[in-house]
Amino acid sequence: MTEAEDFQDIRDGVRALCARFPGSYWRVLDRERRYPGDFVRALTDAGYLACLIPEAYGGSGLPLAAAAAVLEEIHKAGCNGAACHAQMYTMGTILKHGSEAQKQAYLPEIAAGRLRLQAFGVTEPTSGTDTLSLRTTAVRDGGCYLVSGQKVWTSRAEHSDLMLLLARTTPKDQVQRKGEGLSVFLVDLRATEGLEIRPIPTMINHATTEVFFSEARVPAENLIGEEGRGFRYILDGMNAERILIAAECLGDARWFIETAGAYAKERRVFDRPIGQNQGVQFPIARAFAQTEAAELMIRKAAARFDAGAACGKEANLAKLLASEASWAAGEACLQSHGGFGFAEEYDVERKWRETRLYQIAPISTNLILSYLAEHVLGLPRSY
Repeated sequence: MTEAEDFQDIRDGVRALCARFPGSYWRVLDRERRYPGDFVRALTDAGYLACLIPEAYGGSGLPLAAAAAVLEEIHKAGCNGAACHAQMYTMGTILKHGSEAQKQAYLPEIAAGRLRLQAFGVTEPTSGTDTLSLRTTAVRDGGCYLVSGQKVWTSRAEHSDLMLLLARTTPKDQVQRKGEGLSVFLVDLRATEGLEIRPIPTMINHATTEVFFSEARVPAENLIGEEGRGFRYILDGMNAERILIAAECLGDARWFIETAGAYAKERRVFDRPIGQNQGVQFPIARAFAQTEAAELMIRKAAARFDAGAACGKEANLAKLLASEASWAAGEACLQSHGGFGFAEEYDVERKWRETRLYQIAPISTNLILSYLAEHVLGLPRSY
């Protein structure tokens, strides 16, 4: 992605849409822990959630860099794309590995907003980010697979029609390579019996859940690609996810910096604006520097992804740098506001809580550092 490919028209459109959903809208939802259905519908109707779906299936056929621009602008406007961002990065698994029949059946419906693909069932209570040790099984039974197990931190499952599910189809001790034996399924949450969704209350309004499967019957035609190759299929999606989450963090950082700067210019203590003090200036300026650097890495990662090049290093670096920039900016913003930073009406405390998540999800900072140490720097494997 070059400077010329900044998708300014898209950014302007997203910014105009987000203006219809001010801080007061998000404060009520946060307080009541409600899903932003109106906001998601507006994004869907405007076509932004279908931007990665090819035109042949009713979407816009845009690159990942365009999707990153959408999410960045959402967060820069003070809104939150976490309610619907999964639809963007789960698309790749169907587009790259789904059958033509599956694409024809689902993608036009998703693009039109008649179906929602918002849930991604991978993480489990016992394995966490050790994906290859997941225990959810899918056993072939005639024309179906019987799925049993548990997923956790499956966000938006209550507000999604479909779930992309990773399950073990071959026992771990029967595969030759550790990455084999996992398969991906498209699960219709509306029509699948033997499935229970339980919400998990958290410090942020993230609509996350745990999902229990008890011999839930999933039609065999809902298997994506070949049986046993699912882990490889979702790796590309994980890179896309990290790039898009990094773009959200970039938007958060921009919001924090702009908000902190405006307040520091206006707030007067001891007959002078507090922004005149270097103790207030420096944290904001340092966060700005971190944000500018993170943006460059996001652009590089998105460009490599869209070119079909290996981008594991760049995707992880983008997520690491952007999440740390957004957290630094959030800290500077909250600190510059003093006690008012904790007041709901300023939206600082809500955004501060929301951006803290990205030090942990969708992958923790420590695991990114471990990946960089081993796979990029060639240091001895730590686990």
